[in-house]
Amino acid sequence: MIKNFNNEGEKKGFEMTFVKRSMLLIGTPVAVFFVITAIILAGLVSNFTEQQAYRLMFSNMRECVLSFEKTLTPPSKVTEALAFLFSNGFYESDSKNSVIFEDVSQIYPEFPGFYGCRTDGSLFTSQNIEVPEGYDATEENWYTGALEYGGEIFYSPVYNNKLTDSLVVTISRAVYKDDEIDGVVAFDFPIVDLQNFVGEIKNDDLDMSFILSPDGDFFMHGTYSPDENIKTVEGGKYHDLGENLLMAGDDFVYGKFNNVNYVFRVSPIPLTGWYYVLGKSVKDVNSFSHATKILLISAFTVLFIVIMAITAFIISRMRSKEQEASRRLIEETQSLAVSSKENAATAQDQNAAIKEIVATMEDNTALSEDISQKIKDVSGVATKTSSDVTEGVSYLEENVRQLHEIAQANQSTINGIKNLGDKIENIWDIVTLINSVADQAKIIAFNAELEASTAGAAGRNFHIVATEIRRLADGIIDGTKEIKSKITEIQQSSDSLILASESGTEKIQEGVANAKNLEERFSSIKNASEITADSAGSITTIIQQQTIASEQILLTLKQIASGVENFSSATTHISVASETLKSIAEDLNK
Repeated sequence: MIKNFNNEGEKKGFEMTFVKRSMLLIGTPVAVFFVITAIILAGLVSNFTEQQAYRLMFSNMRECVLSFEKTLTPPSKVTEALAFLFSNGFYESDSKNSVIFEDVSQIYPEFPGFYGCRTDGSLFTSQNIEVPEGYDATEENWYTGALEYGGEIFYSPVYNNKLTDSLVVTISRAVYKDDEIDGVVAFDFPIVDLQNFVGEIKNDDLDMSFILSPDGDFFMHGTYSPDENIKTVEGGKYHDLGENLLMAGDDFVYGKFNNVNYVFRVSPIPLTGWYYVLGKSVKDVNSFSHATKILLISAFTVLFIVIMAITAFIISRMRSKEQEASRRLIEETQSLAVSSKENAATAQDQNAAIKEIVATMEDNTALSEDISQKIKDVSGVATKTSSDVTEGVSYLEENVRQLHEIAQANQSTINGIKNLGDKIENIWDIVTLINSVADQAKIIAFNAELEASTAGAAGRNFHIVATEIRRLADGIIDGTKEIKSKITEIQQSSDSLILASESGTEKIQEGVANAKNLEERFSSIKNASEITADSAGSITTIIQQQTIASEQILLTLKQIASGVENFSSATTHISVASETLKSIAEDLNK
């Protein structure tokens, strides 16, 4: 039922409620989306800004390390060149040595200059250096360190040099004479110049920039002096931090210094073996990240408010147009529902009539299929009979062929036995010949025995041989007698076998004749079965054609019935849809 508003104020109040409800449904997922997006972007920006801060620290450190090496390399090279100049030891003349150091010191006129010391304590310096009374250079760190490093450059820790009375880093190298140490040449580099490099990198009061020796001594730290160690100052307060910094290599270390959380970047200085450390407070590193997060959240909040305001305006405009459209939709759906009900009633009547026709055709089709099945059964039996008869004929033909083969094999056996008899006759002649030869050998052996007996002792051996020959001849005669007996038995057996084989051959010939007669009878049965099967197949084909025609008619009727039913169903759905549209239109207008 269409809702009517009593006055314009009630209508506006309803529209405001609808707008608020719509804004809540739309604004909630949008707000969630904006919040998630802001969190993700804030995280990405935070990570990016932190990485940029770390890259800036690394860049500043590399610049400082390179400046260190660039500054310390020239005096290091000059010190090496000076040591090379004295490659055969210091000159015997101290004044000549002093002149060389004076000349070389002119390279760096702003610095105290170069100097050297023999192993006996003799010192060579420029005019800028005054040697205090009682000064023993051989006990100084720069001297002993150069001796330990052999022919390599040694960089001393930062210390207060008594020769120049200032904080310096001494660059020194041992001098050899005939492979024996003759002394050390050295150069003092004022720490003030190096501190300038360290101080320029600091961008904030909380930034820390200093150098650590391999043992952890502070160089150029604003609070601690060079003779203090990071692991022992403040009662070992920074011991763990010092260990981590010295073990970090070229990497980042996090720790607390003066109750402030720092991120330290450590970079080795290869030229000297020191470690340059740059520290920035974690708060400073994350400050830009926090500001960016706040800016993003504020921007997303303003954007969300603007989008929701525009959405509310659009929804309010659309609502008024929806109400007018819903009124027109209700009127049209009422007319459509009436027409749909009338069409549905007509379609149902037509569907009932077609169903009766379909039922009659289904009965006819079932009867035709039953007849066709019976004919198929008859055809199947006839085909099976024809197949069995064909198979029987093939078996008979195979039996006849096998009987012929047996007859031929039997005849071959008979022929073989006859050939065997002929060969046995030949063997008989050979045995007779062997027997005759044996008799002659026996007579010859006997005569030989007589001759050997008359010969006395000289014919004894010949007598023995003759005796053995006679005995062998007797054995041959006995053997031939036994062979003759066996040959007689074989001849008797072969005669019996020939008679039996000839009788078997006659029986086989009779079997072949009977099999041929049976084959002719099976052929007659086979022809009759084939004729029956062909006739049944023709009948089956006719019945199947009739069944197919009936099925096509039935299928057409079913399609018509289905179409009518679908039309009826569609009409019903249209009617239901019309009622639904009417209900929706009323809901939209509420």
